[in-house]
Amino acid sequence: MANKNTADIGFEKQIWDAACVLRGNMDASEYKSVVLGLIFLKYISDRFDEKYKELVEEGAGFEEDIDEYTSEGIFFVPEGARWSEIAAKAHEEEIGTVIDNAMCAIEKENKRLKDILPKNFARPELNKRRLGDVVDLFTNIQMIEHGSEKDILGRTYEYCLSMFAEQEGKRGGEFFTPSCVVRTLVEVLKPFKGRVYDPCCGSGGMFVQSAKFVENHSGNISNISIYGQDSNPTTWKMAQMNLAIRGIEPDLSTYAEDIFVKDLHPTVRADYIMANPPFNLSNWGADRLKEDVRWQYGKPPASNANFAWLQHMISHLAPAGRIGMVLANGSLSSQSSGEGEIRKNIINADLVECIVAMPTQLFYTTQIPVSLWFINKQKKQAGKTLFIDARKMGTMVSRKLRELTDDDIQKISDTYDAFVDGTLEDVKGFCAVVDTDAIAKQDYILTPGRYVGIEEQEDDGEPFEDKMNRLTSELSEMFAKSHELEAEIRKKLGAIGYEI
Repeated sequence: MANKNTADIGFEKQIWDAACVLRGNMDASEYKSVVLGLIFLKYISDRFDEKYKELVEEGAGFEEDIDEYTSEGIFFVPEGARWSEIAAKAHEEEIGTVIDNAMCAIEKENKRLKDILPKNFARPELNKRRLGDVVDLFTNIQMIEHGSEKDILGRTYEYCLSMFAEQEGKRGGEFFTPSCVVRTLVEVLKPFKGRVYDPCCGSGGMFVQSAKFVENHSGNISNISIYGQDSNPTTWKMAQMNLAIRGIEPDLSTYAEDIFVKDLHPTVRADYIMANPPFNLSNWGADRLKEDVRWQYGKPPASNANFAWLQHMISHLAPAGRIGMVLANGSLSSQSSGEGEIRKNIINADLVECIVAMPTQLFYTTQIPVSLWFINKQKKQAGKTLFIDARKMGTMVSRKLRELTDDDIQKISDTYDAFVDGTLEDVKGFCAVVDTDAIAKQDYILTPGRYVGIEEQEDDGEPFEDKMNRLTSELSEMFAKSHELEAEIRKKLGAIGYEI
């Protein structure tokens, strides 16, 4: 197998394409733990080996001292679990057991990883020849070249997450939010310093992008604290691995749990909350939570958890905290089951700072149209809300999928910044600043199209009378042609005995 250069553009896709050749008939949901688990194992082993060699060269005999590694945020990999030993046994029948044992040994030496790593490589249905080939694939990839191993492997992990989400369809939405959606939330909120919270964190994408934002603006990642929760144990483990690769130490509690059943961070008051909760979730436990203190603005209906999620997040805000979240468009206008009243109360509390209507086809897993809600407890433009209609933005990157470009995201962020600064001018068809009285006259409906209006069309210079004469002439020609075609069809049918 040829060596690959990790600096190559498309490195992540190369890994994905090569690994998929080896997948065989295994379902994406099963194969996911194989690929992501091995990426993680290879990463921590490479990081360990790099430090190990440094300590050997120093000659002080500290290369097996666990404190030498953990003090620098490097996971300690004990003998028997190191990649070189796994690679040497790649084509032995016991390779699955070797990997499982390695995962157990690593968890034992690193408390942060306890009960997180996948340990199902020895199961009979996993073809051991193919598993050995995947180990070979990763063995021949140098993941720590050019001092950018975290970014390289982090990108690879994220790319594979996105591809698994696409292949798993609806279930994939449980753990992955498209990167362009997350980046839009992050670029608007700018979580540069403070506590960042996501009550349905999936695989941790909101946290990864927050860390990237801090790094890209020459900040210190230690200036943000990460808090999260997820109800799916498998997804929770993926988040732990995803963040560990990035060098991020979160507080995701010690297990997965439904946020409505048990809030694992009841005392956290966050400076930034970013989330993409499940859309229009029913049967979320409303009957057991009728008197919950979180429902400050009204009891959410049992048939839809949208406003339960929103109110949960508001309850976790610090005094100057802000929220950026994804919600299905129905939440903008629904009047049923008390949702209209809840929305009215939140608007009258002057919490809604900005609503962004997003383009369709951004998600692998659903065609439900969505909007971004931005909530601010201390709005700089009191009594006003910014509406942005971004439905025409984005570029199709496949037949089914659209992505917002960097320029699109920057335009939304710049528009929001100008609004906060008080310098924004309304742009027909794109953005409008609206006061609460005007929203009240629209029955507290928050659909951006109601406020931004229709984009002004450029004058083509053709006088109205001339244009109407030209268009009616063209229409007349089309009518004449349609009559000709109709007569021809009648003639053909008549020839075979069918009169109209």
